[in-house]
Amino acid sequence: MTADLSQLVKAYDVRGVVPDQWDESLAELFGAAFVSVTGADAIVVGHDMRPSSPGLSRAFARGAAARGVDVTEIGLCSTDQLYYASGALNLPGAMFTASHNPAQYNGIKMCRAGAAPVGQDTGLADIRALVERWSDEGAPAQDPAVTPGTLTRRDTLKDYAAHLRSLVDLTTIRSLKVVVDAGNGMGGHTVPTVFEGLPLDLVPMYFELDGTFPNHEANPLDPANIVDLQARVREEGADLGIAFDGDADRCFVVDENGGPVSPSAITALVAARELAKHGGSGTVIHNLITSWSVPEVVRENGGTPVRTRVGHSFIKEEMAKSGAIFGGEHSAHYYFRDFWNADTGMLAALHVLAALGGQDGPLSGLVEQYDRYAGSGEINSTVDDQKARLAAIRSAYEGQDGVTIDELDGLTVTSTDWWFNVRASNTEPLLRLNAEARDQQTMEQTRDAALAIIRA
Repeated sequence: MTADLSQLVKAYDVRGVVPDQWDESLAELFGAAFVSVTGADAIVVGHDMRPSSPGLSRAFARGAAARGVDVTEIGLCSTDQLYYASGALNLPGAMFTASHNPAQYNGIKMCRAGAAPVGQDTGLADIRALVERWSDEGAPAQDPAVTPGTLTRRDTLKDYAAHLRSLVDLTTIRSLKVVVDAGNGMGGHTVPTVFEGLPLDLVPMYFELDGTFPNHEANPLDPANIVDLQARVREEGADLGIAFDGDADRCFVVDENGGPVSPSAITALVAARELAKHGGSGTVIHNLITSWSVPEVVRENGGTPVRTRVGHSFIKEEMAKSGAIFGGEHSAHYYFRDFWNADTGMLAALHVLAALGGQDGPLSGLVEQYDRYAGSGEINSTVDDQKARLAAIRSAYEGQDGVTIDELDGLTVTSTDWWFNVRASNTEPLLRLNAEARDQQTMEQTRDAALAIIRA
């Protein structure tokens, strides 16, 4: 197919509708371009459970092999399992998934050896340019100067599970009953192996791999998608519930009452554990819309918090630059130095299980110390002119006593008792608002005042 990559190649990955926006012929070009840009002589490729994933993944592998590169195909895997393979084998990798998007979508998350991310500034723009050129010229013929590479299958699931379990000791915890909602995504593939033999009474929900998502969208950040999990936790009298997204690189937690635990609280909890593991010092990365509680907990536990823009490429870049031991985002992405600075929801889930099982109280009581403020969650507003609305916010708050404004990512307006951030979406005519305050009433006033300007 002739490629229109303007909608297909995003800031951090490739993502679009199959076969309308891309197909196996285009995937083959991406494989060839990926190895040309990375200069690799061997790569690793994996895919999720979407109907189009095996074919797209195999086409990408063919395109890479046609350029003389040996390809290790690990087949069905979670995104963090692909990162494990990239790190452990020290090979560039490609993961075929569209994460939580609907069934007709698919995509590619690419990384260099050691799971280092490939984004617009680190190779993705060059890959796009090659695919566009080759697509216009007709598919690149096999280079007669090279011998085609080999395609080898390899199962990495047990090695991935063993690596994660080597990082968090769960052997001595009290027995826990845990409900896991895999959303018919890759958590159904990884959880049984990772949890095997641990003192956990596992209640599985929607573990059947089905890329049409028959039960609910595999995006646990949308409250509608964790309703089943919340009900099941209460029904089973479970200690907690865990939901994974489609490619199982993000995890979301609910307590014994079915109450959602904010990703900021999970970030603070895991940060405290990672700091203790690393001798009570180290850098922890958090994006600018995580709760105030995160940098507070990091400092209280001897660490140094570093605030970044939203987005995994910024977090991973800062992790590598600062040697940070851990990083967390409001979106339930969690990054670990011990996991090649890559994000793994499964490792965060193991930390939560270890923390809960290492003491006698319920999860709601455990996370209270990490959940100190009232937050709005992310609120999206469709606007005609993003820049004009941001300028109106700046104008309304600039010069107010005790108020500071910064532009690290959108506009962050901070006072003694509250803060809010407004960011423009890169792909839609939206402004995203996050607000937090020391109490619920102040948060609601702060949120509503900001929304009044945004939606004026």
